[in-house]
Amino acid sequence: MRLATVIGATLLSLGIATSASAADLPRKAPAPAYLPPAYNWSGFYAGLNAGGGWTTSGGNASGFVGGGQIGYNWQGIGSPWVLGAEADFQGATVRNSASSPAFGVTVNGRMNAFGTLRGRLGYAWDRFMIYGTGGWAYTRTELSASSPFGSVSDSHWSSGWTAGGGVEWGFWDRWSAKVEYLYVDSRETNMLLGTVPVSGNFKFNVVRAGVNYRF
Repeated sequence: MRLATVIGATLLSLGIATSASAADLPRKAPAPAYLPPAYNWSGFYAGLNAGGGWTTSGGNASGFVGGGQIGYNWQGIGSPWVLGAEADFQGATVRNSASSPAFGVTVNGRMNAFGTLRGRLGYAWDRFMIYGTGGWAYTRTELSASSPFGSVSDSHWSSGWTAGGGVEWGFWDRWSAKVEYLYVDSRETNMLLGTVPVSGNFKFNVVRAGVNYRF
């Protein structure tokens, strides 16, 4: 047998063996697709809000409300439920007036501040959450009356309750935006206009938008 033929046969057999061995080697699994971490609502937060309020008793009073809030949310890993607590304080210009031309008397009523301390229960889809809320509310109201003979006024803080709900969206990193509705009942409010006792139950609605930063 010629030497060239032997060399050729040997190289051919080595090539076949090498190809077979390479075919038997396990292939590297493809890298798994990157999945961003699920959004979690847990943590302390603070923010600002603004909106409007209007009464459901004592006339058609309406006006601006605005203020700030602080709170805390807790969401378990893998759970859609979000538990939280929030406190807020609002300035307001919700007011109304009535007059009696025959007697020359004008009466002005105004709710100029209120605050709440509430629990929150939410259900989240990643960065989007709906929630219900309720708890304690406190309200400052003012009442004044004027006539050609002079004027009298009084103000009072009253304690009541509130309930409502809203939606919140985590739009960027630790920032979220919300729209919220609250119904507030101040319960019995007692004041004196001069020597005349005046009482009433101040009830009002609030719709407001806000932004929060989570620490």
